[in-house]
Amino acid sequence: MKDLIKKGLSLGLGLAAVSKEQIEKLVDELVKKGEVSASESKDLINELVEKGQAEQKQMNARIHEQLEKVLKDLNVPSKADLERLEKRIEELENKQ
Repeated sequence: MKDLIKKGLSLGLGLAAVSKEQIEKLVDELVKKGEVSASESKDLINELVEKGQAEQKQMNARIHEQLEKVLKDLNVPSKADLERLEKRIEELENKQ
């Protein structure tokens, strides 16, 4: 049953979008129904929260990657480009 819950959360709701409180509430309901033991509940909660955090990191990385691609496609200069230009301007000003 735990595997089914994990898969359901991972695929259906998306663990990244589920808060710790929501996970605790769901697991508490499963304990009340007898589908998960009280001793297993804490481990299950921790595991689901960790998976949610990992999914959130992956999602953030993908979003960051896509934003970089869009900015590059639009020829928007990067922070490194601007810093390089500022340094060059400063060097040219110091030569005068």
